[in-house]
Amino acid sequence: MVDEFLAPGRYIDSDAPKVVAFATAAARDDGDALARVLRLYRAVRDDIIYDPYVDLSDAANFRASGVLAAARAFCIGKAALLAASCRVIGVPARVGYADVRNHLSSPRLTEHMGTDVYVWHSYTDILIDGTWVKATPAFNSAMCRRIGLEPLDFDGRSDSLLHPYDSSGRVYMQYLTDRGTYADVPYDAIMAAFRTHYPTLMARHGLAGDFQVEVIAGNAARQPA
Repeated sequence: MVDEFLAPGRYIDSDAPKVVAFATAAARDDGDALARVLRLYRAVRDDIIYDPYVDLSDAANFRASGVLAAARAFCIGKAALLAASCRVIGVPARVGYADVRNHLSSPRLTEHMGTDVYVWHSYTDILIDGTWVKATPAFNSAMCRRIGLEPLDFDGRSDSLLHPYDSSGRVYMQYLTDRGTYADVPYDAIMAAFRTHYPTLMARHGLAGDFQVEVIAGNAARQPA
């Protein structure tokens, strides 16, 4: 049954007027379902700025409509928005999670997290032509190109997860633990994990500053002379 992957959720709130308007405009009313999904993927990837400095304790940053209001989000909120947008156009979608090791983050974020392991990293799982396909709209293309990383593309036929290497051959991200897929964002479970793994970061209710500027500067400093 796919009904639960088409219905609005508390966080994948595909019935919210802002989400409906965003998805309808981005997908456009032409082409087949695949073409419309690919437009949604690019819109969420590039029009919503990736920003893990948002307040991770604020439920609005996990909700599709909240992400649209802020026009910036971290991976969980962006995956929720893509799932909600797919549901708006009648394509079943859910959200999935994994723990990952990220080697190219902002030095300041890593310091406050106390680790380079990101728990509950999120992607969107979309049902296209009878097959579930993973899409990761987290990092916007402008930032990727500025740190020497090709934006992650998605063709709707094969899984699109984060790059294992950057353009210089350095390890970028490693998947550690699969946490499965969900019809809606499991907010309470994620909050419990964040409070356990990132107590300093959670106590700050977000970091002031420009994550993209910092990660670009940090990446430039790591480049060989």
